[in-house]
Amino acid sequence: MHSREAMQRPFERLAVQMQDILGDEGILKRVIQPGDGPLVPRDASVSVNLSGYLEYCDDPFETTKKLKHPRMMKLGRDVTLWGLEVGLLTMKKGELAHFLFKPKYAYGEMGCPPLIPSSATVFYEVHVIDFLDSAKVDEFFALAPEEQATVPLATVLEVVSNQRFFGNRCFRQSRYEDAKDRYKQGITLLQNHEAQSQEDKRSVEAAQVPILLNLSLTYFRLERPTTSLKYGQRVLEMDPNNAKALYRCGQAYLELGDYEKAADCLTKAQVKMPFNKDINKLLMKLQESYSDCLGKEREMCSKMFANLKVSSRD
Repeated sequence: MHSREAMQRPFERLAVQMQDILGDEGILKRVIQPGDGPLVPRDASVSVNLSGYLEYCDDPFETTKKLKHPRMMKLGRDVTLWGLEVGLLTMKKGELAHFLFKPKYAYGEMGCPPLIPSSATVFYEVHVIDFLDSAKVDEFFALAPEEQATVPLATVLEVVSNQRFFGNRCFRQSRYEDAKDRYKQGITLLQNHEAQSQEDKRSVEAAQVPILLNLSLTYFRLERPTTSLKYGQRVLEMDPNNAKALYRCGQAYLELGDYEKAADCLTKAQVKMPFNKDINKLLMKLQESYSDCLGKEREMCSKMFANLKVSSRD
């Protein structure tokens, strides 16, 4: 028994512990860490950490583990390995699994020289970090502009929500230009939709507010406080008491050196959210900046008067 196991190849030993998910032993799977929620849908965009190995090789021929933020991959477009795409459809968010892909589901008889030899079975470790069902987004953007205008508001709101999701993901990865583009696309879609009722108008406005706030913060991170201020003010036009918008405008005004308007916005924000640490911290920074500015003005005036005294003596 033990001698037969010793004679088995590494992938053969792994295969014994795995499940045949298609019934032809072409894709074998073992769940290492279960996930939660529904399975990855067929039209999803998936964020994964993965590593691919050849038999007898300790170093992966492919890995995303060195990436700080693994990119989103669109199924049917970005995933080039047939077996990997099939395997992902059996997984849930948070799931970690091991796969063995026979050549038919991997790199075929030709392999992929020089890394992958011909007729190679490959091992993959796959961790699904997150996914988004982007089928409706893809369908929407495949329509002509005049067709998009006829799409029901509920569908437009779903598309906008997905664009915001992608924008937030880019923002967290410090890809501010990409985040800005996603947010602006969402705002454009909402502006182009002709609301049919007051209720629709309210729904569109409610969807605009968080994206405008995100745009304000994104432009602030891009060191463009004037544009950041513009988007914060657009929220205040809809909701003059929005504490986040008041904070964003206060941020921008402070960066622009307009201490009076910064103080006005931030004190109003503090009234709405008196225990918010970010607001209180920025008010302290405003006070320090203003005091520093006054100090520099006094120093400059003092030098000017000193020069005048010297001149009068001359």
